[in-house]
Amino acid sequence: MKEGVLLVNLGTPTAPTAEAVRPFLKEFLSDKAVIDYPRWFWLPLLNRIILRVRPEKSAKLYQNIWMDEGSPLMVYSERITAKMQAAMPETQIILAMRYGDPSIRAGLETMRENGIERVTVLALYPQFSLTTAGAILDRTTAVLQEMNWSPVLNKIESYYQHPLYTNAIADSIRAYWQENGRPDKLVISLHGNPVRYTWKGDPYVEQCRETVNAVSENLGLTDDMWMLTFQSRFGPEPWLKPYTDVSVEQLGGSGVKRIDVICPGFAADCLETIDEIDRENREFFMEAGGEEFHYIPALNDSDVHIELLTAVCRA
Repeated sequence: MKEGVLLVNLGTPTAPTAEAVRPFLKEFLSDKAVIDYPRWFWLPLLNRIILRVRPEKSAKLYQNIWMDEGSPLMVYSERITAKMQAAMPETQIILAMRYGDPSIRAGLETMRENGIERVTVLALYPQFSLTTAGAILDRTTAVLQEMNWSPVLNKIESYYQHPLYTNAIADSIRAYWQENGRPDKLVISLHGNPVRYTWKGDPYVEQCRETVNAVSENLGLTDDMWMLTFQSRFGPEPWLKPYTDVSVEQLGGSGVKRIDVICPGFAADCLETIDEIDRENREFFMEAGGEEFHYIPALNDSDVHIELLTAVCRA
């Protein structure tokens, strides 16, 4: 049986311009899995206000992080794909994005053309949420139905419990500390969600807690040496707490001199880690009185990350 792996990340604009950001944001923010407000309320707000203002602001942020090869999320995702293909020569590895290009449909069509009979879908989110991995798996199922194609389908909902995952995160922290010294506090920042998703049965927050507990135990940290926070909140409703931006500002104002921040929910560095954490939250901490802010990079295309993802796909 010919096998293929559809490796799916969130997506990214094709260029750091308002013209490229606008259609990406429209597709992303129109997804009911991401914003589940009533359509009669949300779509007019999105089209008449948000998409007129936010693309230009977001484009300026992307310009600050853009690499020579393109968007960091795309660059790292492509490198991960290439290294996984080298590690799994018997399997076709195809990269897709939930929003933007290359699309999930394009990836599946390529697999069908190449005679793939068994498809493994791996969303590059260690923890499952209805808004992330759930949206990717639902979209994959819908596209297969539209294509009238029924390969053997293996959906990987999460891999936060895989020992190679927590080991890789802990080892990346150890390696960073060995080279740069240790902080007064380790901040483990995960992407946030509105609290009501938890009320709806989303297991995300519990999986986040299991992740950080496993990492802190692996590192032998006591409770006063680290904290879990949630970043990237959007809109007026309550999101998962404690908030990262509020927390780092409080740490800076309370006499904590150095914090290190890691974001283990992101497989690849992107706008949310490079700009939001390493620039914006750095400023919050330093302006509040902190002296040293260190961001520990995502696993990206490191060898341990490739080993992890390969093991997850072969499990």
